[in-house]
Amino acid sequence: MIITLDMIQTLGVAAVVLYLGEFLRKHIPILARFCIPAPVVGGLLFSLVTLLGYTTDLFQISFDLTLQEVCMTAFFTSIGFGASFKSLRHGGLPLVLFVILVIGLILLQNLVALGMSYVVGVSPLLALCTGSIPMVGGHGSAGAFGPMLKAAGVDGATSIAMAAATFGLVAGSLLGGPLGKRLIDTFNLTQGLEERHVILDTEVEVEGDTSSILAGNLTRGICQLAIAMGIGTLISWAIAQSGLNFPSYIGAMIAASILRNISDETGAFPVYDFEIAEVGEATLSLFLAMALMSLQLWQLAALAIPLILMLTAQVLLMTLFARFVVFPLMGRDYDAAIITAGTCGFGMGATPNAMANMQALTEKYLPSEKAFLIIPIAGALFVDFFNSIIVTFFINLLS
Repeated sequence: MIITLDMIQTLGVAAVVLYLGEFLRKHIPILARFCIPAPVVGGLLFSLVTLLGYTTDLFQISFDLTLQEVCMTAFFTSIGFGASFKSLRHGGLPLVLFVILVIGLILLQNLVALGMSYVVGVSPLLALCTGSIPMVGGHGSAGAFGPMLKAAGVDGATSIAMAAATFGLVAGSLLGGPLGKRLIDTFNLTQGLEERHVILDTEVEVEGDTSSILAGNLTRGICQLAIAMGIGTLISWAIAQSGLNFPSYIGAMIAASILRNISDETGAFPVYDFEIAEVGEATLSLFLAMALMSLQLWQLAALAIPLILMLTAQVLLMTLFARFVVFPLMGRDYDAAIITAGTCGFGMGATPNAMANMQALTEKYLPSEKAFLIIPIAGALFVDFFNSIIVTFFINLLS
């Protein structure tokens, strides 16, 4: 029996999946501890149900995922509005250096994935599903690039990338805290530091009143998203004429970044950061819910051992890169140790994982204002932007 859901019904199921994920996160502490998002929890559970239906031949579910692409584009457009060069300058040289290091990590993750493809005997394009797409990019990039890789000939690309992203969330959370603690204790990095009585804001600051969303500002924020998405279709069309294969959202993300930096430099119009960020968060949740609940997990069975080997290589890379590149280049001090722990969080998962890793250490030792400035700005504003460009380059190179 095939159950066919139309566009609206699919959206309704995605909303139920979100509520289910939030319920489970509240009642299963380990899920919140590892910062596993509600749509990932609910979506994976739903996909297990569909796996049961498929393996028992009782039912299959067919989704109309039209709104998934709309939500994906809206989310990445909100990321584009966050790519402010003014913020990059505000963070100073350490932030610039860290962004450069992250770009290096993105390149290495993809090179390791390609190298492992020859070791385990899978196609290079399939191996990219375990590179920076799910590692630095997380579930958002996994869901976005999955269809693109499938079109390039990789069957089950979305399922593979999503599975890798879920593994990364857990691995990044388990790796960051212990590594940071070992660095602090081994090098006695708290010695000589005065008690830091600093109240840290662990989120990127945005202009305006963030205590509530005004209806007018919400409308304006949505309109700015819509304008950037509309302009983005023209940019994407122009890029397509060059023969390059970019994800559908890249034009909108570029348009949003241009609008944001025009606003920063000229002050000609305000950008409604808070409202855009909230809409971006909502559309990301719905996008992830739809992407995960429609996973065809049975496609992973034949790739279990190669997938484990490729992901193990990514954990080893992250450990070595954080310990021997990030820590020394960021100063070999207490702040560098906290940044190292945070890098493990979003280098294999997401920015919330990075924040959780750092918070666990600062609660035990001392605050680190530098780390809580650099990691959120780099993780939330610039990583997805550069990751999308680099991943697209690799896909075009290998296609």
